[in-house]
Amino acid sequence: MSDTLQVKTMEEFIAQGTQPEILFWVGSAGSYDDRAKKISRAFVKILNKANVDFAVLGPEESCTGDVAKRAGNEFLFQMQAIMNIEVLNGYEIKRIVTCDPHSFNTIKNEYPGLGGNYEVIHHTQYIKELIDGGRLSVKGKFYKGTRVTFHDPCYLGRANSVYDAPRDVLNTTNADIVEMKRSKKTALCCGAGGAQMFKEPEKGDMDINVLRTKDALETNANIIATGCPYCNTMMTDGIKAHEKEGEVAVLDVAELISNSID
Repeated sequence: MSDTLQVKTMEEFIAQGTQPEILFWVGSAGSYDDRAKKISRAFVKILNKANVDFAVLGPEESCTGDVAKRAGNEFLFQMQAIMNIEVLNGYEIKRIVTCDPHSFNTIKNEYPGLGGNYEVIHHTQYIKELIDGGRLSVKGKFYKGTRVTFHDPCYLGRANSVYDAPRDVLNTTNADIVEMKRSKKTALCCGAGGAQMFKEPEKGDMDINVLRTKDALETNANIIATGCPYCNTMMTDGIKAHEKEGEVAVLDVAELISNSID
């Protein structure tokens, strides 16, 4: 994190005898992938701007186990999950916000069975909460007249029925929001879910991310908005495959909002 961003760990909060409003679960991509780190920074900038008292686990955060579970290694998933749950319960964490729908889905729906019960919120839902509560004001000039299409992440949309929050947040930018033919419940996967991110695609006529990017390009959007670091990578690769890098940008919702609060 750069010098201008204020980030405290849970360890620091406990040392002061206080609790944060939320725990920001950064996730593996948001911690290690260079592109996804920019999404983490954009979200932290939003939290700082809204004066949110938040914490991260820092080196105590480990992989949620999502990838292990999807790839069929239930034993490894449970080991990873239980380790995280022990840390979270030790700190008496109540609310968790994450930019990663895979972490969101796993902690929200699969950790309770192993003793981890928390209110888990996707970052687009939390940004909407900040805007609705008057804690964050978006200047709707930066993207006025820009065509933006939102790609629904599978684990946010179809798996957890979160469709409105990202769109409500995008609408505050005054951009022209255009929908793909396949959106919300009928949205097509970016191709990264179910641990597919870490293997080569099977033989076929077209990679899924290239096909999904084709859906987005048909809207004539200037920006493809995402709410997932994996989707971001897949759509960016899709843009390269269509040779449209100079014409279409791929940005997370947090980045669009971060650019609109300057």
